[in-house]
Amino acid sequence: MKIKDIEIFCADFEPSSPNEPVFIRINTDEGISGFGEAGVAYGNAKLGAIGQLQDFGKLIIGQDPFAIEKIWDQLYRDTFWGQGGGTIIFSAISAIDIALWDIKGKALNVPVYELLGGKSRDKVRAYASQIQFGWDNKEVPLPGITQLSDAAKKAVSEGYTAIKVDPLQRDIHGNKNKRNDGFLIHEKLKLCRDRLVAIREAIGDDVDIILELHAKTDFNSALQINKLIKDLNILYMEEPCVSLNAALFKELRNNVDVPLAAGERIFSRYGFRPFLENRSLDVIQPDIATCGGISEAKKICDMARIYDVLVQPHICGGPISVAAALQIEATIPNFCIHEHHIGNLSNFSRNLGEYDIQPIDGYITIPDRPGIGQNIPELIINKCNSIKIS
Repeated sequence: MKIKDIEIFCADFEPSSPNEPVFIRINTDEGISGFGEAGVAYGNAKLGAIGQLQDFGKLIIGQDPFAIEKIWDQLYRDTFWGQGGGTIIFSAISAIDIALWDIKGKALNVPVYELLGGKSRDKVRAYASQIQFGWDNKEVPLPGITQLSDAAKKAVSEGYTAIKVDPLQRDIHGNKNKRNDGFLIHEKLKLCRDRLVAIREAIGDDVDIILELHAKTDFNSALQINKLIKDLNILYMEEPCVSLNAALFKELRNNVDVPLAAGERIFSRYGFRPFLENRSLDVIQPDIATCGGISEAKKICDMARIYDVLVQPHICGGPISVAAALQIEATIPNFCIHEHHIGNLSNFSRNLGEYDIQPIDGYITIPDRPGIGQNIPELIINKCNSIKIS
């Protein structure tokens, strides 16, 4: 079997969607195809990923798609900029790697998790992510205080036993807070506290709250926030400062009372190494579609296991990203919880994949379909502007 051609396409045909997933389909000369995703569906990076996929795609035409480790190492070591890494490089490597695993699983007629060592679990607990945008099929930035607690109650009524919220992303009027670093003024601290208290009172003590901060805060403001949340039983605090300084994270870890999580903007085993070695993170959050794909994610998770660090894959993309994460989550012993982003509730996102993967009573059953267990329908592919490399 050889790689015959590669198609790159972006789901940018829905103007109202905040996400525009970048997908690839690797086709073989035996008629088996695999799907991958570059996890830069939001922000300002999709064109970079599309360009990088064109460059990397040319290098693997004619190769054996089963030689996944060889191809990964080639893209990393033999492309000069590969070893420099970064978001765009690793998003392209990730997309290719996921697609190759998908091909191998389909060719052997087994789910990818079987190739990674088999299942550790049949289903995964999911949390409702980003309830500051409500909890419905359309993201709406919420003002006020009770609006957020109402959204949390709605998620819990659907069976979720954990929610995630950024109480500082929006002000009391629902407008975006551009800066939350430095020493926060009393008004912001009070709003943060009031929202979290309202949520805790609304959902009770048996539901976990994950505190999201999006790295908009820093060491100073994170210490302030820590004082506000000691009595609220927060499961963990996510991205309390920029995820580039393991020593700073360690210092913060030594001065706060809640577990710390980060990793969606850390790439490859080399990026995670210092955070694991100094045990500054309690939960790592590699994104399978940006950290280096399924191959690299498994290595990262195994490294984390050495230090008793849990893994909650970051998921904020399209259906291929979700499917790839589930394969890893099914396998690793140190899995923590699955992120189900509000974006996955939109009609747009739910129609991108052949299978609509949604939690039932707060849990997702691991699919047993061959490969990663997800495809992009031709109807969707035909709506996208595509680039073919052969």
